[in-house]
Amino acid sequence: MKKILFLCLTMLAFTARSQEDYTGFYAKREASLKSETGWLNLAGLFWLKEGENTIGGAESNDFVFPHAEASLGKVILQNNQVLYNNLVIFTPEGKSTVISHQSLRWFIIKRGDKYAIRLRDLEGEYLKAFHGIDHFPADAKWKINAKFIPTVGKKVTIIDITGRSYQEDSPGLLEFQVDGKTYRLEAGPGETKEDFFVVFGDATNKTSTYGGGRFLDTKGFNPDGTVTLDFNQAYNPPCAFTPFATCPLPTKENKLIIAIPAGEKYAGHH
Repeated sequence: MKKILFLCLTMLAFTARSQEDYTGFYAKREASLKSETGWLNLAGLFWLKEGENTIGGAESNDFVFPHAEASLGKVILQNNQVLYNNLVIFTPEGKSTVISHQSLRWFIIKRGDKYAIRLRDLEGEYLKAFHGIDHFPADAKWKINAKFIPTVGKKVTIIDITGRSYQEDSPGLLEFQVDGKTYRLEAGPGETKEDFFVVFGDATNKTSTYGGGRFLDTKGFNPDGTVTLDFNQAYNPPCAFTPFATCPLPTKENKLIIAIPAGEKYAGHH
């Protein structure tokens, strides 16, 4: 009886502590999403053609910007660099300049061999309609230590939500158990050499979580060499908040057959 009571008190203590910890996690998530460089203010994604591309508020432009002056000039793509009104705003090395116009901010991104204007609107509809992130209650079951299995030199093919594909280094596999069964996830590079980034899918997708999977970051190794997978901190990709993002999808290896009712939920673009 004492043992059962001790276990119950331990679980309650974990839950209380976890809720406090994850409250901070979600506060940072929401602040990041709402910031000027966050995902909620995306208002357009325009794929450039070689040569001249006109932009502005008038319908006669190649790309129409919301509540902008009729003409904002020309964006020229040539020799893997992009110019705007004779100013180089994107170089072959990937350096991009942010251009401002009223509440709009825009810059150039490259995906594969394609270039696009990514447009932000600091007064955009998705930003105004955002009312926070829904998530599952914290659960100790979904904070799991995984075995790291190095895969030196391995590359995996990543497909994004637009259908474009690219190769990415995969430093290793993260092997873990749930209810006595073993699962593996292909890890991608994280912020440091000891951190990993994981794009995964599970059986909750398209019901209570985003259909294109979720993201998870790990932070360093534990003293025993394991890596902590805290699915309570699984978070939605940018595409869950805006239709103008280009999110990676889980690889075949990372589409888990189990349900992971932890982390962020999804109820459509708000």
